[in-house]
Amino acid sequence: MIEAKMKWAGGIKFEGKGAFGHTIVTDGSKKAGGGEDGYEPTELMLFSIASCTGVDVVMILEKQRQKLTSLEIEVKAHQNDHYPKPFHTVEVKYIARGENLDEKKLAKAIELSESRYCSVSQTVVNQGKVVTSYEILPE
Repeated sequence: MIEAKMKWAGGIKFEGKGAFGHTIVTDGSKKAGGGEDGYEPTELMLFSIASCTGVDVVMILEKQRQKLTSLEIEVKAHQNDHYPKPFHTVEVKYIARGENLDEKKLAKAIELSESRYCSVSQTVVNQGKVVTSYEILPE
């Protein structure tokens, strides 16, 4: 199980601390009532997709003895115009550099990540179930 906890920090800003002790801040645009003091929550999902699949691709290419020197992942998400504005299309572009990289091995590494290993991509693609609960504590 993986956990995340965010605490309201006023306005529409929230702060959380990760498993390794790093702080993350989310906020909204000034137009939306935020202070632009952190990441937009939807941005974090895109960063999560990029880093999750990136880890897989790097590890798979290392096992295939490919000499990767650079990997950038660009993620663009297209949303509906009306709330709740779910992503209807997510574009992922991999930009790899290395010594004599084998295109077939790169393509296979990407396919394996997206179809088998990256839990973030799989959740987005399969629209995982969200279970909600709440509690109210006294002051």
